[in-house]
Amino acid sequence: MEQRIPMPRTSVFKRLLDRVLARFIPMANRSLLYRLLSENLRAQAPWYALATVAMLIVAAMTSMSAWIMKDIVNETVVSKDMQRMFFLAGGVATIFIVKGIATYFQIVILSKAGNNIIAVTQKRIFDRILRQDLNFFIKHPSSDLVMRLTNNAQAARSVMDLVLTSAVRDLFSLIGLLVVMFIQQPILSLVTLILGPAAFLGVRYLTKKVRDIMRQELTAVTKIIEGVQEASTGVRIIKAFGLEEHMRERMNQSVTQVEHRANSIARLSAATSPIMETLSGLAIAGVIALSGLWVVGGDKTPGELMSFITALLLAYEPAKRLARMRINLEAAMVGVRMMYEIKDHPIQLTEAENARPIPEEGGGEIVFEDVGFSYAPDKPLFENLNLVFSAGKTTALVGASGGGKSTIINLVMRMFDPDEGSIKVNGLDLRQVSFASLRAHMSYVGQDTFLFNGTVRDNLALGREGATEEEIVQAAKDAHAHDFIMNMPQGYDSPVGENGGNLSGGQKQRLAIARAMLRDADILILDEATSALDSYAESLVQDALKRLTKDRTTIVIAHRLATITSADNIVVLENGKILEQGPQRELLAHDGPYRRLYELQILPQLEEA
Repeated sequence: MEQRIPMPRTSVFKRLLDRVLARFIPMANRSLLYRLLSENLRAQAPWYALATVAMLIVAAMTSMSAWIMKDIVNETVVSKDMQRMFFLAGGVATIFIVKGIATYFQIVILSKAGNNIIAVTQKRIFDRILRQDLNFFIKHPSSDLVMRLTNNAQAARSVMDLVLTSAVRDLFSLIGLLVVMFIQQPILSLVTLILGPAAFLGVRYLTKKVRDIMRQELTAVTKIIEGVQEASTGVRIIKAFGLEEHMRERMNQSVTQVEHRANSIARLSAATSPIMETLSGLAIAGVIALSGLWVVGGDKTPGELMSFITALLLAYEPAKRLARMRINLEAAMVGVRMMYEIKDHPIQLTEAENARPIPEEGGGEIVFEDVGFSYAPDKPLFENLNLVFSAGKTTALVGASGGGKSTIINLVMRMFDPDEGSIKVNGLDLRQVSFASLRAHMSYVGQDTFLFNGTVRDNLALGREGATEEEIVQAAKDAHAHDFIMNMPQGYDSPVGENGGNLSGGQKQRLAIARAMLRDADILILDEATSALDSYAESLVQDALKRLTKDRTTIVIAHRLATITSADNIVVLENGKILEQGPQRELLAHDGPYRRLYELQILPQLEEA
């Protein structure tokens, strides 16, 4: 749904802009263009004002170069006044020097303003992305977001530059040259203009085909980015299963699609040139023939004829650019539209107007009260779910995949909001808690450990802003990560690589645990936090986790029951329902789901031992 934001209330400018844009831009894109202009014109007004002055100078000098041809020819052919000729030569040099300087400043100033538009747009899009919930990232793959953050932001700059240069430089250059033509040869100028509208009609037909092709091309480019990302992150699977040829074929198909569509757009865009060349050639040929008769049989001077023909020839380039403007603008507006789809995407998770910090009293108790939640309509995962994570205690969530364990964690971290009921921390509904307070009170270690591209120290320091070197090293020691860190080439300054590519799975997980320890939060969430560790490393980390979880509200997801034997409460989930809960000794005291899981998993290990 497009949001129309009106331009500033300058009625004369608005009416003029409407009339100009109506010739080049369909109504569907006009409101989108007004919005783009309104968001960027004010911020870039000083630069665009300077660029406009420079472009007006270019337009004026272009017209002057045609006008001065009258005196040059007349002085050369008729009067043969050498002093006058030297004066005119200096005038020509001055015209082109001024035009060159103005062109330079126009390019530099527009580039500065355009680069700022790209930077501001990318910051706004990225900020909007960060504020979205998990559903947004499920629906929008990373390759799509990369495309919208890069190419679409560039499209916004292209549209601004195109509108400004066409509306100022090309339009005023054409107007100035037409003035010269009408002053020198008014009747011939009218004859020339007869063929002008025909060119725009031909271009208008081509424009209709550009929009769909451009969107298809951007989609195919997204597939290329996606292929590169998958090849980078999934290289082990690709190598292990011999999928190189499969990946190569997918990439070749995407690249070929982009190539074909780029060729289609090039053909449509290039078609404007033959139209303009043909019409301009016919016009110039006819005008030269008529002007010859006019000069031979009339009282017109050769200088007037040359000035007219020069203006006619110079008018060709700005007229051609104006004719192609609609096609170029239509292609760029596809990217702008896709950019605004992200900027206008509703934010489902919002902070309450009077959001408060988590109350200090309560010790981190989390309570689910009649919680209902579903990922898809008419398919509820939770209905009237009631669950308590006691303050300072460890609660383990077990059960088959799809039972709702990860969803409970996501709800606690407020990645989603419940459809019904409430989730309270220390008695305050999560929807009333400020995001900053919620994040400050929670620490998370996931099964799929994520590390940022940087050094070991950089990743650990993200656990708590302002942590000292001693605190960072102590957290690493507590997570039994210090020894392997010191064995790395640069110790704590060693790069971990993209998503920890320079480390083993166990090393990555120990760094993640150290990061969580450094955070020292009241609420600790462990999602299979030791799944990538070998038996020896796991025993070391389990010892560290016992110290970490002491007196903290801890939520643990575990598939290996041996890691949760000391949990204060074990909750067995299946299809979004709590089958049973309690300490392990109580759950093993009767024949229930947990005991059956225990017998399937633990008893065989004891027998083997």
